[in-house]
Amino acid sequence: MHKGTRWSGVPEPQGGFSPLHYICQRAQGELILDGKLDKPFWDHASWSSDFVDIEGAVQPLPPKRTRVKMLWDDYYLYIGAELEEDQIWATLTERDSVIFHDNDFEVFIDPDGDTHNYYEFEMNALNTVWDLFLPKPYRDGGPPINGWDIAGLQTAVHIKGELNNPAANNLGWSLEIAMPWKILKESASQGQAPQVGDVWRINFSRVNWLVEVRDGQYVKKINPATNSPYPEANWVWSPQGIINMHYPELWGFLLFAQGPMEFQLDPDELLKWELRRLYYRQRNYYAQHGVFSADFTSLKGEDQWTIDPVIETTTSLFQAWIVATDGRTRLNIREDGHFWRE
Repeated sequence: MHKGTRWSGVPEPQGGFSPLHYICQRAQGELILDGKLDKPFWDHASWSSDFVDIEGAVQPLPPKRTRVKMLWDDYYLYIGAELEEDQIWATLTERDSVIFHDNDFEVFIDPDGDTHNYYEFEMNALNTVWDLFLPKPYRDGGPPINGWDIAGLQTAVHIKGELNNPAANNLGWSLEIAMPWKILKESASQGQAPQVGDVWRINFSRVNWLVEVRDGQYVKKINPATNSPYPEANWVWSPQGIINMHYPELWGFLLFAQGPMEFQLDPDELLKWELRRLYYRQRNYYAQHGVFSADFTSLKGEDQWTIDPVIETTTSLFQAWIVATDGRTRLNIREDGHFWRE
């Protein structure tokens, strides 16, 4: 999107701002990937909380457990995941296929937390992967860059049962991922790999389709009312409050640690969230009126706010800013959702 483009509305997520956090310890030793998480390499990595529905507490808890572990060293971010599953199936074998057409596991990473220039990664139980780069979320014009690859990526899957065999004693599948910093750092602050104490934004999703057994094979169950498969379930680590993973402002916080550390939310994150709410309101105002508003009162509604932003507008653009908690820098947001500090 650019000047002269008519901006779409942006649905507001429900549930407020309460992303989870994970304290990622430095790895000890070398990981030999085989998809199994019972190796000594993973012993000092804590489990995440169990995944929940993407919309959060307004929906029931998923019937199948999913959880992750993470570690890091000078070369890689390591991710291990355990997916409980009694119907283990996958069909896609070509890299960069649309993997979520199968049951899958997904990773989303925004190194600098500006909601632009972030990574998406998906893999299925056949260890087929899809990695892509998004300059902007889809709501802000995208588009995804499918030709982008994580050079040096390593992945492995372990099946606890038998793949594509409904008659087997299927318990689940687990996976391991090693993502190299030489690629991930491209969108990081100052183009650098993380150091102890740094915080990135990350989230995980699991797509799970409703299937049945037909002629000894798993097939997606068809809704007779639509003659199409039932919608997939989306189970995530840090809930989004909306059925859309491409709201990076709601992903969890990943703290890179070495030894005991506590996560403390940067107070500027709460201010950034207020600016993000303003962005939602501005986009929806534009969708209704064809212009952005320079009057904060017209955007506030009945909600509680802690900011009094400066808003500058043109025919089809806006920028809003407030003073950060340090009293010296400014926090900014604009019509395409991009956030920056200056």
